[in-house]
Amino acid sequence: MYAVFETGGKQYRVKAGDILSVERLKAETGERIEFDKVLAYSDGASLSVGKPYLSGVKAVGKVLENGKGRKLVIFKFKAKKDYRKKQGHRQLYTMIEIESFIVNGQTAGKIKAKETAPTTPEAEEESA
Repeated sequence: MYAVFETGGKQYRVKAGDILSVERLKAETGERIEFDKVLAYSDGASLSVGKPYLSGVKAVGKVLENGKGRKLVIFKFKAKKDYRKKQGHRQLYTMIEIESFIVNGQTAGKIKAKETAPTTPEAEEESA
């Protein structure tokens, strides 16, 4: 089960549980956000493609963090002309985790609860 949605001028193919970095969104950490510009949705058996978007299909995600990417250095120069220009850039991003999809009002593809392994010495020996 996956969906292709659009945000920030880019398209992302995601499934429930995926963590991805998108262009900065106006949302606080911990806030839930819905992406309604879904281009395609597959439930495993069939694929639905929109023209350009699907109506009634949304991807639901949770904002994990807002931050800045790594520093990029832009350096321009012209040989023998004493022209040098150094500039830096850090792109703003929002890290989100896709939790589920909403299809015609019904929740689909919800993240399953993560199972924690027992931390007893016997369990550690069995896994080794």
